[in-house]
Amino acid sequence: MTPTDLVDLLAHHKTLGQAPREELAWLASHGSLRQMQSGDLLTKKGSRVEGLFVVLSGRVAIFVDRGAGQHKIMEWREGDVTGMLPYSRLVTPPGDTVAQEPTVILAVDRDHLRSMIIECYEVTAILVHTMLDRARVFTSSDLHDEKMVSLGKLSAGLAHELNNPASAIERSAAALQDRLAESERASRALGASRLTDSQLAAVEAIREACTATKVRGVRSPIEAAEREEAIADWLADHGLDLDIAEGLADSAVTFEGLDQLAGAVDGPAVNAVLRWAAAGCSVRGLASEIQDAAMRISGLVTAIKGFTHMDQATVAEPVDLIESLSNTVAVLKSKARAKSVAVAVDVEPGLPRVRGFAGELNQIWANLIDNALDAVPDSGRVEVLANREHQRLVVRVVDNGTGIPAEIRERIFDPFFTTKPVGQGTGLGLDIVRRLVRHNDGEIDVESQPGRTEFRVILPLAESDLAGGTP
Repeated sequence: MTPTDLVDLLAHHKTLGQAPREELAWLASHGSLRQMQSGDLLTKKGSRVEGLFVVLSGRVAIFVDRGAGQHKIMEWREGDVTGMLPYSRLVTPPGDTVAQEPTVILAVDRDHLRSMIIECYEVTAILVHTMLDRARVFTSSDLHDEKMVSLGKLSAGLAHELNNPASAIERSAAALQDRLAESERASRALGASRLTDSQLAAVEAIREACTATKVRGVRSPIEAAEREEAIADWLADHGLDLDIAEGLADSAVTFEGLDQLAGAVDGPAVNAVLRWAAAGCSVRGLASEIQDAAMRISGLVTAIKGFTHMDQATVAEPVDLIESLSNTVAVLKSKARAKSVAVAVDVEPGLPRVRGFAGELNQIWANLIDNALDAVPDSGRVEVLANREHQRLVVRVVDNGTGIPAEIRERIFDPFFTTKPVGQGTGLGLDIVRRLVRHNDGEIDVESQPGRTEFRVILPLAESDLAGGTP
């Protein structure tokens, strides 16, 4: 290919074609053609980017491993430009750039870029716009991948959190079927007893004792066992069936009430009354357990929905920080429980709302709290504190882990820098957090020493909540 042919080709290039011909001629004279086959490396992760690459034909793609295998982040085809662009801070690529098919590249060595900026104004302007577009794509990809990583970490814990109450509902529902059948039999036996009005009054007193107070779960296991044993002794003393002791023990029935019933109702009828009362108490107790478990599921689903409220707002809006923090702590509860870590949330009463994006704030808290849980030992402690300071709200995430060494503290917000073992950290978490904090007009800093690390996020108040503050 002659120099003139190369300039003609560049004149029809999608990205560079609008530049003056003399600037395209400069590129052609300072560049070299590179023929690549499918699978050939253009740039390698961790190695220095050698220059500007103009794709004349074919296509190349960059693949980045963020802890879940190689993932294609971006692709450049005929008419695109990649590599070292003017004013870019790129030193080494985050992944491998590989030819996807036979490809022809015009490579301009990085040593010529300073001269290009001086000699080729139009080309430089075009490439700066290209760099900004590339940065937006990479930022969007980083945010998406980090969200997926966060949600992936939470999924197992959420499944466990949902499984516990769901299993409780299943067990209670199965037991409820048996208790309902028993209740029906007890009702028929009670009807056959032909009790008088005065006896029915005593029966009603027992029924009210079974329903008036919820005691299931209030007594300790030892107290419950002692009460059941005492009721069994009372039943044995009166020659009654012992198998109804458990149902009566779960109720608020008193021994005084039992004595009054035994005095009002004679013989086998007492057994029928108590069996009916015990069955009714069991039915209500199981129904209460199902309701409690369903409420736990409902509460967790509400927290998950609040936590995953991502990217729905196009402009900053007032956000309830208490709800945002509570939802995040709720979805991370399983991970904390697995390490026996105490998570304390202390939010200043009457805290005003902040101005921001709800989903992004949730992502900030999730990353910081998740990192804190990773940092602390088993039976450690994590604190989430929030208070107002003048016209700002401050959220602190504090842990009692080993701390961040001073020599790496300045690097923890750098992209792809991680202190976690290989395969456990992407190095994107805190970089993403800083970007999101800045997007919400906030600030973030960290203080750390052995035994205490504190991340502090400062956010602006919502304009509608500014009244009443101290300037």
